Amino acid sequence: MSIVHPINAAGKFVDKTANSVFLIAGSYLEQFRYSDEVERDGLPMVFHSYHRPLGMYARAFEKAGFVIDALREPADPVSGVEHARWRRLPLFLHIRAVRQ
Repeated sequence: MSIVHPINAAGKFVDKTANSVFLIAGSYLEQFRYSDEVERDGLPMVFHSYHRPLGMYARAFEKAGFVIDALREPADPVSGVEHARWRRLPLFLHIRAVRQ
């Protein structure tokens, strides 16, 4: 399984500098809906999502009879100032699970 890391929905960088503070104003541990509005090449897009903490995913695997065999949290591999702050936090969550 590969998803956007839950930390991304829980907070935001306060500015675009490389050393920007990452602020979680609400609760990481609670589930909630959110939307992201972005524009790329003049095309506006809206992405509707749910934030779920990492433990919620682990419990879902457990309930379905799976054991997490591997877990990775890769950072942004892209260079440049715009991406520097994202090399300090994971962008994605990769989980490999096997049925018991």
